[in-house]
Order: sequence, then structure tokens, then C-alpha cells
Amino acid sequence: MEPVVNWNPREVSIWLEKKGHSKYSRLLTEDHCIDGRALLLINEADLKSPPISINVLGDIKRLMLDIRQLKVENRQTLLQLGFDPISLLTKPVCSAHVYGTQFRPDPFNYYDDIHMNHGSDATATSSHSSEFEEDRRLKPEIWKALIAMGYLFTVTWITAFVMVIVHDRVPDMKKYPPLPDIFLDNVPYIPWAFHMCELTGTVLCFVWLAVLVFHKHRFILLRRFFALSGTVFLLRCITMIITSLSVPGTHLECTPRKKPAYLDDGNFLGEMVYKMQQAYVIWRGAGMSIQGVRTCGDYMFSGHTVALTMLNFFITEYTPRDIYLLHTFSWLLNMFGIFFILSGHEHYSIDVFIAFYITSRLFLYYHTLANNQALSNNVDSCRTRIWFPLFSFFESSCSCMVPNEYESLTEIAENLACSTYNNYLVIKSAIKTQILLLRALPSNQTVQIGQPPLVGPSVIRSRTPIVLIEKKDK
Repeated sequence: MEPVVNWNPREVSIWLEKKGHSKYSRLLTEDHCIDGRALLLINEADLKSPPISINVLGDIKRLMLDIRQLKVENRQTLLQLGFDPISLLTKPVCSAHVYGTQFRPDPFNYYDDIHMNHGSDATATSSHSSEFEEDRRLKPEIWKALIAMGYLFTVTWITAFVMVIVHDRVPDMKKYPPLPDIFLDNVPYIPWAFHMCELTGTVLCFVWLAVLVFHKHRFILLRRFFALSGTVFLLRCITMIITSLSVPGTHLECTPRKKPAYLDDGNFLGEMVYKMQQAYVIWRGAGMSIQGVRTCGDYMFSGHTVALTMLNFFITEYTPRDIYLLHTFSWLLNMFGIFFILSGHEHYSIDVFIAFYITSRLFLYYHTLANNQALSNNVDSCRTRIWFPLFSFFESSCSCMVPNEYESLTEIAENLACSTYNNYLVIKSAIKTQILLLRALPSNQTVQIGQPPLVGPSVIRSRTPIVLIEKKDK
């Protein structure tokens, strides 16, 4: 189907009839020649006022709701075609703002209400528009990204500790042979396959890091990646410790670790310290065999599949849709990585399938909720706070789809320099303010940095004439 901006009046008429607004089809398309671009620019005031002059309030609201929904559904398409989603002006492809760094990332066009309330007052419209842009702009909220990173680090440490426990509980291979598996029983064991799986994951990780470096909303992406990865691996801890599966391949040497001689049977504290040391070795090596980490028992479900799938989905979600080569490359690495896991006989097929399913579904559920928060009602919000508390916390100030906007190296350097300089000015101003307040106080009063100043109204009104006022009083 043609993009909305390329619709002719006939296609607009078909859309109106499909949405149940057929009685206004002739008025809009034939009498006023409304095409796709004009349809996206219509606001509620246009429908109420001449020359359209629709008099039924319910019809106006329903038509505007469908038009707004059309804008939401086609925002990404407009960005990829080089259009600003608000003004619909064409931007050059080579521009640094081709992905819309100047538009307001709002699920609805608030210009409708502004225009309706202020009429043709250009000054009022401009000021209110800037207020909305300031309020609705996607904020990086670096502190949330740091909390999400701490959450992931905590979960990975728990995972490493659980892996130590399940390794010591691994079933005896002589008593419990490998379970029947359609794939493992028909595909021969490839010794180097598991190392290849980890190499494909490393490549995906470097691609994801490159996306983060250049993406304008990198801190939102980071907190989402940390939150989703931490949640999936926390679920994996539960499934690992509940049931211990038998070893999937006879080539694996899986026996419980021998305790050091100094650990007696009753030395609980020493045993915990020993397990923590083993967990640190696993955590430091990220559970990867190319880092010298070998564990058994952590089969349900595959952590390597989780990492591959999560990286693949984030890369394809936060890169432009028209970069087909990158998306195909990412999916190929994901699928080949899964094939290498199974070819190395390191996991059962069910481990890999469940890992892929849980990771992909959780990613899709999270992003569906995040992209449609503006359309949810109070019941949905309450339900989300109960069942997805992390989502409610991390996405509380992000009520729209995150656009794929990128920055050049020059822009990144400029933004970093500006941010550093602004922080310097804030600190410098705060220090100067405290010094002026300290000088303004009488000799028998003291004030601590960071405490409210103990000064009179004359000092609060102005810092400049403080000394003059005090001299006059004397």
C-alpha cells in the first residue's frame, strides 16, 4: 500500500469509508481536494470552522481520533521517507536530522488543541508548542539506565551462583544417560561449534555497541536492554534450580566439583565462600567457554540463545527499516548461533526453543506496551504496575515510540562538550551563590553549604545591595 503522503483524494475517500466516515467523503475529497498529505495536517479546528464546518461534535471527535491514529501508525514510515512527521516537509537524505531530530515525539499532534484554543494567534501558538515540545521530549534519564545496569549485574551474579549450585547437582551420566532429542540424535557432534556460537554472539555485541554509540536516545535503549536481559536471566535462574536435566552429550565431562580439603562437612561459612569464589570465576568470564568457563546442569533454558536473540532483536528494532543487509546479517548470526549450540550438543533442543520463545515474546510485549502507553486506560495502567513493575518504573516518562534518530561523531563530541560545560557553569554558579550568602551574613551567624540561608528579606530580594542595606541599618 502507498504511504499516506502519496495518497490521492480517491485513496483518502476509500480510507474514510473504511473508517465509517463515508458521509464526509465527498465533502473532504471532492469539494476540498483533501489528499494524503492534507489529511495528516488536518486538525480539529479545521473540521469545525469554514469552509468544512462539520456541526456534529461526535463525528468531529471520531474523525480526529482516526486521523491521529493514522499519524501514529505512519510516523516511522514518514521518517524513513525523509518527512518531518509534524510539518510534512521533505528533508534531504544526507542531512544529519534525516530521522527527525527536530520533531516532537508525541503520539498525538497537540497542535490541534493549541490551534483550537488560540485561533490565529501565532505568538500563543508558538509559545504553547514550545512548552509541549519541552514537556514531551524524550528524556535520557541516565540515572534509570544506571539502576537498570545495577539490576542486570545483580541478576548475573545470582545466575553465576545458581550455576555453581546446579553444577554440583548434575545427575550421574551413568545412571541418567542423555534424553532422546530429535535434533541431537540426528546431527553429529561438532567439537568447534560451541566456540563459533560465542564468536557470533561477540560480533552481534559489537554491532549493538555501535548502534548505541550513534543512537540519539542511547540511554533509553540501554535501560531497556538491561531491564529485559536481567528479567530473562532471573527467570532462567528459577528454571535451572527447579529441575536438573541429564547431560545432553556424552562428550561432556560433568561431575560435581571436589571440595578443598580444608572444608569440613560442618563448615557452612567456608563452603559459601568457596561457592562465591567459583561464582565470581563464572561471572568474570560471562559464562563463556572461550573465557575458560565450563559448567553443567544449566540447561533449562539456554543462556547463549537468550543473549543472541536479545542482541538480534534490539539491533533490528533500533536501526532503520531500509537497512535490509544489516537486519539479514543480524538474523543470520542469530540462527547460525542457535545451530552451533545444538551442533555442539551443549543444550537440548527444548532448551533452545524455550529460550528463543521467552526472549522474543518478552521483547515484543515490552515494546508493544511502551509504544502504546498513550492509548492505555487506567485499568491497563494499574494492571501493568502490578504485573510489570519494572516496566512501569523505567517507562513512566516515555509515552511514545522511540524514533531511530542518530548523531554524527561531531554532534556527539559537541553534545558532550556542551554537557560538561553546562555542568561546570551550574557548579560554579552554586559556589558563587554560597560565597555571596556567606559574605552577606552578620559575623555572629553561620550557614552551611547546602542549607537554606539564614538571611532576611532584603538579602533574598537582591544579592547586590546587601552591604549597602546593612550599612544603612547601622
